[in-house]
Amino acid sequence: MIPLDYYIILSAFLFVVGVIGVVISRNLIVMFMSIEIMLNAGNLALMAFSRYLQNMDGHVFVFLVMAVAAAEAAVGLAIIIAVFRNRESVNSDSLNLMKW
Repeated sequence: MIPLDYYIILSAFLFVVGVIGVVISRNLIVMFMSIEIMLNAGNLALMAFSRYLQNMDGHVFVFLVMAVAAAEAAVGLAIIIAVFRNRESVNSDSLNLMKW
């Protein structure tokens, strides 16, 4: 059996990769994928703790997070496609739609 520490270290690594992707990247698609990596890192930690504690609550939370991620993917991709159609770019620096 793999120790809990390995799962937590992997989850932390994936989360840090996601945060770096959001902070560094200017491409909306890459930022979107980085957010998905962060959500999956959280799911991995939830599953690891659920397995370690022999409790099924973590599995329920993972399904909830997956449902939120699916909704976020649908809405996020629609927004990115709309931005691309209007601006012909997915660069986040070129977005100033909320500015007056």
